[in-house]
Amino acid sequence: MIVVTGGSGYVGSHVVRRLAEKGKPVRVMVRNIQTAQNEGRLNNLDIDWVEADVTKPESLKPVFENAHAVIHTVAIAIEKGGKTYEEINTLGTVNVLEATRMSGVKRFINLSQLGADSGLPYRFLASKGRAQEYVAESDLEWTAFRPSVIWGPEDEFANTFAKLAAITPIIFPNVDKNARFEPVWVEDVVTCLVNSIDDPQTIGEEYEIGGPEIRTLEQIEKRTLEAVGSRRIMVPFPRSLLRTAVGLMERTLPNPPVTQSLLELLQVDNVTTNNAIYQFVEEPRAFTPEAVRDYMQDFKVSQTLAQFMGRS
Repeated sequence: MIVVTGGSGYVGSHVVRRLAEKGKPVRVMVRNIQTAQNEGRLNNLDIDWVEADVTKPESLKPVFENAHAVIHTVAIAIEKGGKTYEEINTLGTVNVLEATRMSGVKRFINLSQLGADSGLPYRFLASKGRAQEYVAESDLEWTAFRPSVIWGPEDEFANTFAKLAAITPIIFPNVDKNARFEPVWVEDVVTCLVNSIDDPQTIGEEYEIGGPEIRTLEQIEKRTLEAVGSRRIMVPFPRSLLRTAVGLMERTLPNPPVTQSLLELLQVDNVTTNNAIYQFVEEPRAFTPEAVRDYMQDFKVSQTLAQFMGRS
């Protein structure tokens, strides 16, 4: 039995589907089974559901019974609903790892983050860094992956730009044209996670993974706009003005498209020093307008505004 924490989430659901399609027994850990089933990402799959919360250690004990491996994907990139980076990303990982150990499970795959470092002043990256440090200091047979920004259906990357395009006629904000990323396709990340489970050579290793191309944020924005068929004039936004605008959105919108914490990620180069993707994926998929167009939905102004206002 393979346990996938956050199994109904963005990356987690892709992992679960891949495992199930390969005929592997999968246990999906979610906070609320009914909500996860209503979302429908895992419909028609032969899987074992279990309800638990990474912030409640007492709920985790039954999750890992009779399991032989754990793929940990639970994390938040945006704080909302009173949940913090420290509570979910760091302490949540600690709680899951300890429950894994107490259940006698040795194999632990951790989905970390490129650039995560406990010494950084940026709380999201610091929280992910502290989590991975705890994993690396454990006596489990662990493997960690540090992906660059992940793109694909339901991502919080290209979809964010597409939503902004729906409400920004004529001009489009150019946040930081020099910030660099190595966008990696969600299914390629899944391949890395799944293929590492039974590979003993990956034990005790941390892998930085990115896509086949390095792109600036400006190039990524332009490719997304091309994918959704939008023509916009790219207008540079000074960071001071941007911080003010984002601060206003955080104070007034229940689901802001951008937060101060996400802006902080632009301070850290999101490019691998040694891209390990080719150890697991023969031909990783590039972030192109054609590839984005395959999954991008047509965002309407009313729908986009409703999402930002927390009405959908």
